[in-house]
Amino acid sequence: MTRVEGLLIKAERSARVARRLVQDGDNDDACSRAYYAIFDAARAALENQNRLPGKTHAGVHAAFAETFVKTGQFDRELGKALGKVENIRLLADYEDGVVGQDKAEWAVGQAEDFVRAVRLLLNL
Repeated sequence: MTRVEGLLIKAERSARVARRLVQDGDNDDACSRAYYAIFDAARAALENQNRLPGKTHAGVHAAFAETFVKTGQFDRELGKALGKVENIRLLADYEDGVVGQDKAEWAVGQAEDFVRAVRLLLNL
């Protein structure tokens, strides 16, 4: 198994776990898993292009946008999920509030769509 395939499998696992968590009403943890599903899928896409920005979140976000979104290879709205779901994860992980069911469902759906889209982009 290549590193790209390993990252995609990890992303898919995180998306599945996020779906189970949101179904169980654990919205905060679901959002965290949803974000990491997207993050790992973005890393897989970048790794496939030999664009290795390091492991920082900001570096991955910028490199993914530059490499795939701005070039039209990846849907612009879905590409925005990387930052939007990260903001929800930050709220879930570090703030006092609890993420609502609707927002958590949206984040998990974005993760599932993003991971699927990366797999299609890479033809894997």
